[in-house]
Amino acid sequence: MIVCHCNTISDHEIRAAVDWMRAADPDTLITPGKVYRALGKRPDCGGCLPLFLDTMRGCDSLGVPMQLRGLRRAATQGNGHEGRQESHRISQ
Repeated sequence: MIVCHCNTISDHEIRAAVDWMRAADPDTLITPGKVYRALGKRPDCGGCLPLFLDTMRGCDSLGVPMQLRGLRRAATQGNGHEGRQESHRISQ
């Protein structure tokens, strides 16, 4: 099935690119931009991105590397000041 009509990218090519990137570097974080670059293409109109992402999510090898899991949770915990000291915040 063609996922990106502008660049004629199929779902098979997306899955192959994700599998290739995961095999080349098991710790990499795979993004749509990296998949486009791996295929030697660039996104054009962006209309395909929802289907592109759904296709990527369907890949068994897409998973987030273990050492990167939980980073969002860890970043939101804390004092809520993005690590800045009290004196370096903008006055309210």
